[in-house]
Amino acid sequence: MTEPTRPTRPAAGPAGIGGRGLPIGRIAGVEVVLDWSLIIIFLLVALSLGGGLLPAWHPDWGVVKVFSTAAAAAILLIVSILVHELSHAIVGRWLGIRVPRITLFVFGGMAQLEGEPRTWQAELGMAAAGPIVSLALGVAMLVVAGWIIGPMELDPADPAEALARLGPVASVLIWLGPVNIVLGLFNLVPGFPLDGGRVLRAIFWGIGGDHARATALAAAGGQAVAWLLIGCGVAMILGLQVPVFGTGTLPGLWIALIGWFLNNAALASRRKVQVDVTLGDLPVDRIMRRDPVNVGPELTVEELIDGYMLRRSERAFPVLEQGRLLGLVCLDDVRDLEPEQRAERKVVDIMTPVADLAVLSPADAVSLALTRLAEHQVNQLPVVQNDRLVGLLTREAILRWLALCKGAVADGPGKAHGTTES
Repeated sequence: MTEPTRPTRPAAGPAGIGGRGLPIGRIAGVEVVLDWSLIIIFLLVALSLGGGLLPAWHPDWGVVKVFSTAAAAAILLIVSILVHELSHAIVGRWLGIRVPRITLFVFGGMAQLEGEPRTWQAELGMAAAGPIVSLALGVAMLVVAGWIIGPMELDPADPAEALARLGPVASVLIWLGPVNIVLGLFNLVPGFPLDGGRVLRAIFWGIGGDHARATALAAAGGQAVAWLLIGCGVAMILGLQVPVFGTGTLPGLWIALIGWFLNNAALASRRKVQVDVTLGDLPVDRIMRRDPVNVGPELTVEELIDGYMLRRSERAFPVLEQGRLLGLVCLDDVRDLEPEQRAERKVVDIMTPVADLAVLSPADAVSLALTRLAEHQVNQLPVVQNDRLVGLLTREAILRWLALCKGAVADGPGKAHGTTES
């Protein structure tokens, strides 16, 4: 799945950059983040394999061997999802789309784009890469498993006997190969923002030439698929047999949760495009706060609180020295400091340095700024020109602009929408 610098200090708050999860490094120039919810996937897979499938295949295996093999399979499944997302990032970079981060979480993975693809061909190529790689990976695993197993006589009356002779590696590959094939096929379902939905949007975009309308149509398809999954999940929970999915409370709950996630993601994608259309090419310097209140680096934290934070509504204050931006200090930075230290510690000690901040230039588009605000989970971004602060763009300023635009633009699938949601 694809969706459009983090601080070195962990408690940067609204001033800093970063998000939930554990950054594990960079692969092919892309930061990889493991969301804590990924633990759920690991446990579900490991427990279901260790408590059901593997003991059925290998009744003579001990508990340690069963659960170590199950844990290895769960880890390799997560690696398979990572490879799927990396294919999006690598193909996207080749097509001129920057993908700074991949996040793996409970519902799979997400390649976070910096902006939308500029052409339908780029959208199509990037979206198709993930399912193609997953399908190829699944077939390759089955081929390798066949090579490891070698010639084997299968008794049609007792297929379990052949499975019992498999080793841990072959067992994992025989399970994981079809799982990757199913992953690739599921992502080809034409439900936005699944890869298949993005392929569908690329086709609509190429035919009609209207990106916003194509997004609206693809998102509507995504919501239809989402509600179908929710309905199937509810039916399974009630004990009904659903074609393809089967029945059962736990599988039904999982299918319904996936549908709920897809519905929310489709809605969010549609709203984002509507907001981008409303903002158009609006430059940052049109709505940024010029000459924001700033503080000096040698100010004590106590003076910062008494003279600024208690008397003003600003969430964060740029830290300047002779007009040069040094960093940003915010409420969370102060909260992280023990009260008895506030009289001695200075702003420079607790601020987020400029090197750890996302910054804008006055000519940047506000739509890009909105993407960065969401990506870095911050409420404001400094606007810098020639290493000097010229303004501060806040989330509130963007929402105010969108509220003013509401009703002033036409309402239609392919036209701009004013909205106060972001």
